[in-house]
Amino acid sequence: MKLYVNLARAVVQALEMIFENDKYADKVIEKVLKQNPKWGARDRRFIAETTYDIVRWYRFLQNITETEDANYWRLLGGWCVLHNIQLPDWEEFKGLNEKRIHERDMKMRAIRRFRESIPDWLDTLGETELGELRWEAELKALNEEAYVVLRANTLKISAEDLQRELAVSDIETDLLEDFPAGLVLAERQNVFRHPAFKEGFFEVQDAASQFIAPFLRVEPGMRVIDACAGAGGKTLHLAALMKNKGRIIAMDVEAWKLEELQKRARRAGVSNLETRFIESSKTIKRLDNSADRLLLDVPCSGLGVLKRNPDAKWKLSPQFIDEVKTLQLHILEDYGTMLKPGGMMVYSTCSILPSENEKQVESFIAKHGDKYEFVEQKHSWPSEGFDGFYMALIKKK
Repeated sequence: MKLYVNLARAVVQALEMIFENDKYADKVIEKVLKQNPKWGARDRRFIAETTYDIVRWYRFLQNITETEDANYWRLLGGWCVLHNIQLPDWEEFKGLNEKRIHERDMKMRAIRRFRESIPDWLDTLGETELGELRWEAELKALNEEAYVVLRANTLKISAEDLQRELAVSDIETDLLEDFPAGLVLAERQNVFRHPAFKEGFFEVQDAASQFIAPFLRVEPGMRVIDACAGAGGKTLHLAALMKNKGRIIAMDVEAWKLEELQKRARRAGVSNLETRFIESSKTIKRLDNSADRLLLDVPCSGLGVLKRNPDAKWKLSPQFIDEVKTLQLHILEDYGTMLKPGGMMVYSTCSILPSENEKQVESFIAKHGDKYEFVEQKHSWPSEGFDGFYMALIKKK
């Protein structure tokens, strides 16, 4: 493969925006790709995949290229050497020694924090919480490329019919045995331009995320609150499971996310949804003892989704994780009041840390065992193939 200067510049520009301007990788890629509509599918794939790969292996590439400052050209050069792409005779690659890179590559693979390209503090935290064997397995899996998984919108189409619909456009998928509405793409591609997406026939939603809505045990006709709805992937799944019957109140502290959810709901044909912006504690108070089911998909470290958000490991800090754990307990305690007696709620995260998951639930039940009882819990581990999620079902007495 030959490295072209315009594509290399695009990758370096994207890396600068991610690391220097603290922008989210997915938004950066989207912005960079819009700059040149003449790039073909292969060029666009190279820019996106190479950028993500360098972000994922940032610390490892820094070490094998002996790059101390923010020299993204050197990191790209190191990436090329590892992928057997001949380095062009460009000024930006001067001083890179291929033999030296290969030597350091072998040396760095003996040290886990370099081999798996992760900050020291996060490596220590993961091993402390999960133990060495579990942490090594999950860390390795989190550095693999994520599958693209679809959820058929069963308000409009079955997974089998969606599979046939996509196959007409040469988009091959495999049905997922444990996920009635799930399909995984055989090959990564942009499915958002497909007419089936515009018709609301599917959403892109990881398989592990598709565990959560069914875990809440919703039924048509119920009154359900999704209190941390965000842009609403799980909200729309709940609507499909409820067959548009009953009522869903989707809430969030960020109004723009609820606006995005409303657009997605219109496309999906969801008619039993109401959105409410959480302005203050009064918004929660007004809904006391009103919900049959409550979903609390709380803010978290996001460690379970590093496959698709590799930049997060460079943006996280111990302080942030401590703060988010305080927020998680606050949400459990304050939002649980919206449940009716006999109602059930799911506490869920996209983290794999026990301190954000079962430990939080144990702490909550220990403190409020007179009002709530633990029913069951489920882990989805990255090493099992998809994202890392945790969910606990809790019943109000």
